[in-house]
Amino acid sequence: MANIEICVYGADVVCASCVNLPSAKDTFEWLQSALTRRFPNESINIRYIDINVPQSEEQKQIMCEKILNDEHFYPLVTVEDEVVDEGNPSLKKIITSLESYGYQQG
Repeated sequence: MANIEICVYGADVVCASCVNLPSAKDTFEWLQSALTRRFPNESINIRYIDINVPQSEEQKQIMCEKILNDEHFYPLVTVEDEVVDEGNPSLKKIITSLESYGYQQG
């Protein structure tokens, strides 16, 4: 099975409409831990992408610009560059997305 890339986009500053929610970095760490527990036999490739840092990959830069232009909320989670959830990401939605790629929970 191919190694699926999960990205969590965010910034050090909490999004204005997400004041009472965990930061993007906290969401990344929580998601990394939760997915490793849910999929112990699968290789999980999860990256944190700071929207304020220029990206060398065009697709990642485009997504950062969309977030900065208020087209999306952060933290934003993508699986294989497709938006899965944003703002307060749902573990269930992310798991469903991974399962659609053939990942199996342990």
